Amino acid sequence: MALILNIDTATERGGICLAKKGEPLAMAVNPEQKDHASWLHPAVEKIMHDTGYGMKDLQAVAVTAGPGSYTGLRVGMAAAKGFCYALGIPLITENTLKVMALAAKEQTPSDGLLCPMIDARRMEVFTAVYQNDLEEVMPTVAMIVDERSFSSYLSNRQMSFFGGGSYKCKPIITASSAAFIEINYHPGYLGILSFLRYLQQEFTGLAYSEPAYTKEFYTHTRK
Repeated sequence: MALILNIDTATERGGICLAKKGEPLAMAVNPEQKDHASWLHPAVEKIMHDTGYGMKDLQAVAVTAGPGSYTGLRVGMAAAKGFCYALGIPLITENTLKVMALAAKEQTPSDGLLCPMIDARRMEVFTAVYQNDLEEVMPTVAMIVDERSFSSYLSNRQMSFFGGGSYKCKPIITASSAAFIEINYHPGYLGILSFLRYLQQEFTGLAYSEPAYTKEFYTHTRK
């Protein structure tokens, strides 16, 4: 049946999606990033109740493993691992940027490049580059964007930039082949990718799964 609970709390808008064979049955979205922890479990309970399924009906749980918000990633990963451990079902993890790229591919040229961006404060972004078929061209990095960023890609192909981190980059990346677009990003896209991983039995071990932070986490200590 491939009934999968998909959890995405990596960015500002947290979301969950219950999907069957990659098709969304129900979704819920939380726009308040600071409330992801308190919102998640009641939202899961409601979405399961509303669809008439129980947690024991799940075949797997999927989660965006990063990059993204440090707190959001920990919230999502902890919940997903807890559900999998309690139910004895596999965990599926997916790159947040790849999910964003899937959301954008239908709005972009088939021969163009996709560049999802997540704000990482100041002029830094979490980003990667994909072909339209989601083949990775540049792996996930934390990058400080300047005028020379992506110049090798922009020299001969159209490249679409999107996501929360792209807004601050628009005044800097001015090549004629650069397009800045809006995407309708929601957890249903994670449901599509998690189903593909489920079919390939591409699971993540519970004991070793952890968020992909991409860069070190720093805190300020009060004097």
